[in-house]
Amino acid sequence: MQAHPALSRDPFGWCVLLTVGFLALAFVRLGIPSKPYFDEIHYLPAAREYWALGKYLNREHPLLGKEIIGLGMQVFGDRPLGWRIFPALAGGLTLFAAMRALWFATLSRFATLAYGVLIATGFYIFVNARIAMLDIFMVAFAAFAYWQLAAAVREPERGRMRLALAGIGLGLALASKWNAAPLAVLPGLVFLAARAQAGRRRLLLSRRGAPVPGVSLMEAALWLGVLPLAIYILTYLPVWFLAQGGIGRPGGSASFLALHIEAIRLQESVVKIHPYMSRWPQWVLNSRSIWYLYEFVDGAQRGIVLIGNPLTMLLGLPAMLWVASEALLRRNPAAAAIAAIYAVTLGFWILSAKPIQFLYHYMVPSMALLAALALALDALWRGGRRWLAVLPLAASIGLFAYFYPIISAAALSGGKAAFAEWMWLPRWR
Repeated sequence: MQAHPALSRDPFGWCVLLTVGFLALAFVRLGIPSKPYFDEIHYLPAAREYWALGKYLNREHPLLGKEIIGLGMQVFGDRPLGWRIFPALAGGLTLFAAMRALWFATLSRFATLAYGVLIATGFYIFVNARIAMLDIFMVAFAAFAYWQLAAAVREPERGRMRLALAGIGLGLALASKWNAAPLAVLPGLVFLAARAQAGRRRLLLSRRGAPVPGVSLMEAALWLGVLPLAIYILTYLPVWFLAQGGIGRPGGSASFLALHIEAIRLQESVVKIHPYMSRWPQWVLNSRSIWYLYEFVDGAQRGIVLIGNPLTMLLGLPAMLWVASEALLRRNPAAAAIAAIYAVTLGFWILSAKPIQFLYHYMVPSMALLAALALALDALWRGGRRWLAVLPLAASIGLFAYFYPIISAAALSGGKAAFAEWMWLPRWR
């Protein structure tokens, strides 16, 4: 963990206010478009069937995200608000949990609040919090888990409880989308590496030393390995009761293992070229967009485009290099964690066998990138160059305000060509 001056006060209240402000903006026009758009056409029918115990649809993804979307329909009705209210709340949880994670990792008030501003205005979380897709649930539960992990290291007297909560979060993240797999295995590996490096004779049972004194490696395996797996399996309970396609049901799989083998096959069978497909170099350079919506709907021409914030996505790259150097040269654990998360989650897609990939797969690496930028700005702030630390935050807010119409389904003037104002790069079109 990064040491910091004792006078740095916890900005908990400001974290709450930032989250409330983010949610207020996310709820503007949340019901527009009033019809399903983009991948909602896959997940909404599946959510309906799960709650009706009908057909097993959308078999290539885990159930939890669709179960939560279905819960929204049960509580708020099968209408746009019901479809999207829980994704919006998950976006708020992502923002709040990420800020809390960085606070416990650094004890830096400025870095924490800067990170909140960067995430809230970074486009990725905002756009994905306003659509009934699975990724925002995965990211929300993963952010919650890493908040608890950072708190466990910082406050080992409550480490056991925090690790248990982290395990629940990791299981829920994996149960939302398999893309969480790198984030799910990383904490356990770090715990193992830390204890092995300490050279303990009783490696499995010793409770001494980093990362969480008082918790043995064996117990950590329970909270960070067994518990997430159990949570993951529990989210599949409806599969045993679905009328069609469930385990042991007509048209279904013979076993839980067979169900997953089929899901993997379905994931890898999608090879048809998609006009919005992209690869990781385009994500890193922010040179490719993906349009969730662009059409005349609900009385006006409207659009929702996913790109990264044009400023912070690029500033984050040298910041990540600086963070990596801080990890290697100064042995800064917070910097090492951020660099590791970025490398692991981006490396997952570089090495992935999935032939068709999309920009929203960069959402988790982008959060690590913004964390690196927050740490770099914090270094400028503590070094006395406060105007230089604040300027990128102000510019990020300004760009968010400028792009807000085209990422929030606002009514656009200018007809079908209205999008051109925001399309700075040819591959954003």
